[in-house]
Amino acid sequence: MIRPGAPEDAEGVARVHVETWQAAYPHALPSDRLQALSVEEAVERHRRWPPEFVAEHGGEIVGFVAVGRSRDPGTDGELFAIYVHPEHWGTGVGRELIEAGEEELRRLGHQDAILWVLDDNPRARRFYERAGWSPDGATREIHIFGFDVSEVRYAKHL
Repeated sequence: MIRPGAPEDAEGVARVHVETWQAAYPHALPSDRLQALSVEEAVERHRRWPPEFVAEHGGEIVGFVAVGRSRDPGTDGELFAIYVHPEHWGTGVGRELIEAGEEELRRLGHQDAILWVLDDNPRARRFYERAGWSPDGATREIHIFGFDVSEVRYAKHL
């Protein structure tokens, strides 16, 4: 079930966020640093900025999506984050979440959107491409969760 996110979802959202990073990036980031990521430290951030939608299964949050006005100059909307707990990869939850996020962007008046994805994240990149997103040529280096990583920007006409 997809529903609007709320501040009280912060612990479940933080758990999905951290455990997804730990499962998705051991090939790209140091294992000891991934295992040291803290759900507790992520809770307050997700309480202050709850995602637009969460996915629930059996009363437990298993995914989330966050969207809004783009932070990049010259672009319209942005899909800030989409995460599905590894136990629910391949179940259709991600597809439901991205569709909900895209619909919310349209509802907010956005005609085009961008998203950023780790360059070394082939699974996510395939997911975005199957959903109609394409790399637009922009790249950047960011610092997140204590890591410096390269990202590639994708775009889609909504």
